[in-house]
Amino acid sequence: MDRDPTLRELAPEHRLRRLELAVTRRLDGLLHGQYQGLLPGSGSEFAGSREYRPGEDEVRRMDWAVTARTALPHVREVDADRELSTWLLVDATASMDFGTAELEKRELAVAAVAAVGFLTAGAGNRLGAYLLGGDGVRRFPARGGRQHLLSLLRALMAAPRGGTAGTAPARATGPMPAAARASGRMPTAGPAPMPASAPALADALDALRRAVARRGLVVVVSDFLDGLPERETGIPAWEVPLRRLAARHQVLAVEVTDPREWELPDVGVITLVDPESGRRREVDSGDARLRQRYAEAAAAQREAVRRSLRRAGANHLPLRTDRDWTADIVRHVHAQRRLAGANRSRQPVHVGGGGGT
Repeated sequence: MDRDPTLRELAPEHRLRRLELAVTRRLDGLLHGQYQGLLPGSGSEFAGSREYRPGEDEVRRMDWAVTARTALPHVREVDADRELSTWLLVDATASMDFGTAELEKRELAVAAVAAVGFLTAGAGNRLGAYLLGGDGVRRFPARGGRQHLLSLLRALMAAPRGGTAGTAPARATGPMPAAARASGRMPTAGPAPMPASAPALADALDALRRAVARRGLVVVVSDFLDGLPERETGIPAWEVPLRRLAARHQVLAVEVTDPREWELPDVGVITLVDPESGRRREVDSGDARLRQRYAEAAAAQREAVRRSLRRAGANHLPLRTDRDWTADIVRHVHAQRRLAGANRSRQPVHVGGGGGT
């Protein structure tokens, strides 16, 4: 998936090889440090204490022994674990079967999984996954080794499409943004119901939280279109389960989008399709006001997703099908490392002093 327009026509084994080469050649050489990869600086190995910063630090990391001795609130600093357990929750529902650029969103999700898998591979490290599809959640146990990762990637590429029976996912047009459906800015016949058999992202997050007891890294790969903000709370249904998950684990939320989900092209009359329900609506994209309302609704929707991920305590990595995903991952990791380095340099570290866990 190195921006080759013929990639979709390659056999699965050739696609896997391209993925591995893209990660090992373009990412591995740029992301130095075996244990400071996608989310550097956190773990469970004690590395000292520093003063507490309101709004930035979590209260659950308070170092009460140093706080009592210095009369100033301190938090514990930790190094990354030597053995990392990584769990993936990959969204393979109908809205991911869409793409108008060089990749479909589903293909970009597989690329993100490959990047996580190859970059976290190492002695003692294990990788497990939950695959959320239209027919339920499929669980892959956490195991180590390159062959296990390749088997997982094969399963993701072979996963059945989540589209509603009798409908084809839009490719040259675009799906209706959830924000547009909710706000009424797009001409629709009402909110589109999920198929009765389709599981929700919130349920999959809860299932993963209950099943994974040991602290580790959790990577959620989705477009986060599932679960419109509830009227009572104003937040999407997946935010609370994600927050509970982030209370125990490091969470990286990989948001996958396509350019047609941000704006409509001026190409005349087109058909918008809700991939979850199959409902269609013809609109005139030549209408400048319609395109503007579409773009505003889509931007508001994505901003709401960003705020929800931040409130939940997840690290946010946005990827787009029309961008170089390897470059976006590198920029994200470098930004996280700069932030982690700046945080460490602000306060002196008090080593020792004892304290409870």
